[in-house]
Amino acid sequence: MNKKKKDPKKSSLKRTLLEWGGIAAVVGVLYLTGLHTEVIGTLQRALLWTGLFNADTPTVETVDGPMLTQAAFNLPLESSRGEQLHLEKYKGKVLFVNVWASWCPPCVAEMPTIETLYENTSDNENIKFLLISLDEEKGNAVEFMEDKDFPMPYYFPVSGMPEVFRSPYIPSTYVISKEGQVIFKREGIADYSTRSFRQWLTKQAEG
Repeated sequence: MNKKKKDPKKSSLKRTLLEWGGIAAVVGVLYLTGLHTEVIGTLQRALLWTGLFNADTPTVETVDGPMLTQAAFNLPLESSRGEQLHLEKYKGKVLFVNVWASWCPPCVAEMPTIETLYENTSDNENIKFLLISLDEEKGNAVEFMEDKDFPMPYYFPVSGMPEVFRSPYIPSTYVISKEGQVIFKREGIADYSTRSFRQWLTKQAEG
């Protein structure tokens, strides 16, 4: 009795469908468990290590951005403990502002690089860090920061963000000069742990 020959095209199609089905199942589990942000963030962090997304690409030269208005300095922020803060507190300091959210993979990916920058510059009294979370569920941001043991100060906006910090993209990062001018702006993921960015930021705080 002759055995039926298998159709290689059908076998290939079946294998492909099974592979895609497996991938879809994994993706589904990741989304259901909330782990997709961490997984995607880890993959994007790997891309940061390649140097393709450095904060100094193409440049970290000072940009001639807008001056913060008094309304922007009056932006009310609240910590996870309910403490109130206004940007007015940082007038006369160089301010590193990062707008982020815990559900945003690029934000998760670049956060360790901000931690490195913070640890290397936080002893400079003329440089201050401010991470502004856009999480509607504040507990998610608190859980993320505490789980990772990130030391950077983070707050939640009490009212709408001022125009100068509005962007269709997150993460968005700004450096405000001691005079209150936006001198650096980056929309999207970046590596802020580079020596060149650290040196540039430190230079802005001189004088």
